[in-house]
Amino acid sequence: MPDLDLIIPPSALPADVLSPEALSCVYQPLVDLDSGAQVGHEALLRGPRGSAYESPVALLDGARAGGQLAELEQLSLRHSLAAASSLRSPTTLFVNVEPSTLSSSPEVVLDALARRGAGVQAVVEITERALAADPAGMLALAERLRAAGCAIALDDVGAVPESLAFIPVLQPEVVKLDLGLLRSVEDMRTIAVAGAVRAYAESTGAEVVAEGIETAADLTRALVLGATLGQGWYWGRPGPALHETHHEPARFEPNPVAQRLRATPFDLRATGALRRAPKHLLLPLSMTVEQTARQARVPPLLLACFQDARHFTPATARRYTQLAAELPLVSALGRNMPPSPVPGVRGVDLAAADPLAAEWTVVVLGAHDAVALVARDRGDDCADRDREFDFQVTYDRARVTAAAQAIIGRIPPA
Repeated sequence: MPDLDLIIPPSALPADVLSPEALSCVYQPLVDLDSGAQVGHEALLRGPRGSAYESPVALLDGARAGGQLAELEQLSLRHSLAAASSLRSPTTLFVNVEPSTLSSSPEVVLDALARRGAGVQAVVEITERALAADPAGMLALAERLRAAGCAIALDDVGAVPESLAFIPVLQPEVVKLDLGLLRSVEDMRTIAVAGAVRAYAESTGAEVVAEGIETAADLTRALVLGATLGQGWYWGRPGPALHETHHEPARFEPNPVAQRLRATPFDLRATGALRRAPKHLLLPLSMTVEQTARQARVPPLLLACFQDARHFTPATARRYTQLAAELPLVSALGRNMPPSPVPGVRGVDLAAADPLAAEWTVVVLGAHDAVALVARDRGDDCADRDREFDFQVTYDRARVTAAAQAIIGRIPPA
């Protein structure tokens, strides 16, 4: 075990490192796996050659230690986007941004993106970790990026299977498979992850990127995983120059969700006929939807609106404690709901004026599962168990996704 006194924490970046002259980017091509055509690049930050900060890891560690991360990322983005803008032909450029910068200083990212040339399609990579920590914030930021003409790539997908549950929520135009999947293609869990990503891509037209392709065998593995684009040393190491492409660059149509973040599930329900039933008959239906989450092949999200915290009963608390131990995100919303009604459940205190406070909704959304009970209180003056609700149950993935986005728009950061 190392002597703790000898562990030196990262120090802030020196001024001569944090400058446009000292920093550079290298570029790794993205290749269409069917045609072999180069369709874009990913920009990778580097520090001064031969210095202790040449590695991007050392650069980021120093920037974090010195509170300089936003400044570092702004310089990196401006450098790479200026290089892409100087090309004579249109190009697609993937850029990486740290989650903390996206959350705390989005204007830094948006300002740099606004300076790019008209021929540059920018794709901003968001990690599934950032989305899990602050789903509402990341969804809102994704909409600002899309409004600025950018596409969204969800990175590191499959590092843990639970990350798959967030794909339909963010609706990324690009899904980047975790590097470990390429090395474990014979593992059934890897195939299950790849199948879930393939299903999403087929239903939305999203591209799937496999990273780390170094050999012809790796290329075959990527095709087995369902990748459509690839990156890796098989096509050459990252270089300091962006190259003109003689092929049509990848283009991504945005998937806007902003209007859903301000709505309620009942507002977004299907246009078909509503049904009406008392609470005591809807309770078994609600618990059946919850049970769907526990039976899923890949753990989904569970989002539930209880109107008021008093409806989160001891029996409900027992069920949700167990659900939270098994699922990547479980949230309970209602008036006076505490931040953590039971361990692992993210509670949201709804304002009395929020129309969602009048709704009883249970949403299960994941890689393979989509079901929602959407109901609105009719305001009857009667015993609680006899209160009537207008309701619908839907298994339509698009409608369930919209309902989930409406709820997630109200969940604060973890």
